[in-house]
Amino acid sequence: MRVGVVGLGHMGSGMAASLLKAGHMVTVYNRTRSKADALVAMGAAAADNPADACRGEAVITMLASDDAVRGVVEGREGILAGLPRNGIHISAGTISTALSAELTERHAKASQRFIAAPVFGRPEVAAHGQLFIVAAGAKDAVAAAQPLFDAMGRKTIVVSETPKAANLVKLSGNFMIATVIESLGEAMTLVEKGGVSRQQYLEILTSSLFDAPVYKTYGNLVANRKFQPAGFAAPLGQKDIRLTLAASEELEVPLPLANLLRDRFLALRALGGDDLDWSAISELSAIDAGQPSS
Repeated sequence: MRVGVVGLGHMGSGMAASLLKAGHMVTVYNRTRSKADALVAMGAAAADNPADACRGEAVITMLASDDAVRGVVEGREGILAGLPRNGIHISAGTISTALSAELTERHAKASQRFIAAPVFGRPEVAAHGQLFIVAAGAKDAVAAAQPLFDAMGRKTIVVSETPKAANLVKLSGNFMIATVIESLGEAMTLVEKGGVSRQQYLEILTSSLFDAPVYKTYGNLVANRKFQPAGFAAPLGQKDIRLTLAASEELEVPLPLANLLRDRFLALRALGGDDLDWSAISELSAIDAGQPSS
């Protein structure tokens, strides 16, 4: 397929590379043009603006915030202006349910199609085409986009014909990951202060009670205090919790732990943690217990 990729951060670059490896014709756009160089060397074409990345059947956006998505969708050189009739905009980033609903309506008015397809997986997973993709949109659009999903992901799960449902699943999933990180930080601080090493404790956890990728991946980061380089930076974690709380308010579902996590991210950022991985909120438990990292 002819597909554009807009947003070449850690995740978008890996996704675009996977599409190229699968034989798709890929056009890439990033505000910082130099981020496209490696992909151009692999065979991608570089676009001068988002609209130029929309000349094929579909365009994928992988951007960090609602504002960033709006910035590439709107205007004379935006996706709405450049995407052809029946073209598909696939939003793979973590955005609000409100923006997802808005984009669904705006693309429909322009005789275009919109799919929400947020992904689970860190940059190294994206680079190997092994993401888990949660998709929602009209059946014909999802079917047309399936070859792209197959190139980027290990598995695609279609949850609804209403795109914002996929965004809700993604936000709730990130909320649960953050609760795992917080609980790991608290538990590791407790056992470490009691004389048990964090690494040994992690081995016990992941070989008995919690033999799951999320505990292995984040448990390793927390146990070894490996927060740089950030695979998913703390401000993004804070943003996702904020969007989760906005969705919970709209649906009238109290989320007490999400409120705690919001405060944890605020505290981490107040301490200068913007450049750290979001798993660094685990260190706040050590600070609270008078156990600063060595």
